[in-house]
Amino acid sequence: MHISEFDYELPEELIAQHPLPQRDASRMLVVDRKSGTWTDSHFGRFSEYVNSGDAVVINNTRVFPARLIGKREGSGGRVEILLVREIQSDIWGALVRPGNRLKEGALVTFSDSSLEAQVLDAPGMEMRRLRFSSAEQLAQLMETQGEMPLPPYIKRPSGTESTDRERYQTVFARERGAIAAPTAGLHFTPGVLNQLRDRRARVVEITLHVGYGTFEPVRVSEVRDHRVRPEGFEITDESANFINETKKTGHRVIAVGTTTTRALESAVDSGGGVVPASGTADLTITPGYEFRAVDALLTNFHLPKSSLLLLVSAFAGKELIYKAYRHAVADQYRFYSYGDCMLIV
Repeated sequence: MHISEFDYELPEELIAQHPLPQRDASRMLVVDRKSGTWTDSHFGRFSEYVNSGDAVVINNTRVFPARLIGKREGSGGRVEILLVREIQSDIWGALVRPGNRLKEGALVTFSDSSLEAQVLDAPGMEMRRLRFSSAEQLAQLMETQGEMPLPPYIKRPSGTESTDRERYQTVFARERGAIAAPTAGLHFTPGVLNQLRDRRARVVEITLHVGYGTFEPVRVSEVRDHRVRPEGFEITDESANFINETKKTGHRVIAVGTTTTRALESAVDSGGGVVPASGTADLTITPGYEFRAVDALLTNFHLPKSSLLLLVSAFAGKELIYKAYRHAVADQYRFYSYGDCMLIV
């Protein structure tokens, strides 16, 4: 399959630039794979689509303020750094802008701090390696001056806002380590979680630290050649037992988000059970993949020609997803991270 088959037209005004005042006020398009139909609904009714005994699996990763603004030593030019992963103590892999102007050995300094970062490699690679002079100062700088790493399609004149520290974070975020939010989880409130428990559904936590692989552009023509970068994840004994018991009793595992889906499907053994695991998820899900752990999926609307759109197309079928997306565009749903959601059953 060619990646061009996963393109669609989206008016720019449908890309949500801010979250709604209430988390659970988003619209929800409910897509039925069996009938090939969909229904317009609202996320506030999500619990009505969950049955007693079902397991709703959420990703409890916590986004850290990974975007830093510094200055190039000497010229004073602005440098934007998005920390992606810690390679070793004091050394990080990062996306740097303008990366092609920073030569090996260049220094970046930060305001109100003696902290500096030295570039360790030459231009040419998308990901640059930076050595920070102090891990302690870096951690402090992230908490006091770091910005939430909002996606580039959120284009505001003032950039990030103070409210993003709360709203670009799920209410169940606990395990620090993500550079992007598991956005399907942004719709949940404590009230919605209580509604699920009132319906005797299990809310099960797993962790997948959303990394650059989740939103890295697909750079190949043939879908089969695409690989999503590994991301750290953990599924505890307790969570695996809950999920396996749900499957054995004939109930559904409902994954909240594509990241949760990737973690669960990465941990399935040859017998179809989810095993406790702690490591990296390196599974790439594209059309033709046979899902073994996930029975239903709550997800936001995704960018054209993205790995996330490939995953949901694998789950529901490319033609059905394409038709549902066309409906969402025509009906003016809000798209992407701060947008509306889709429940695929």
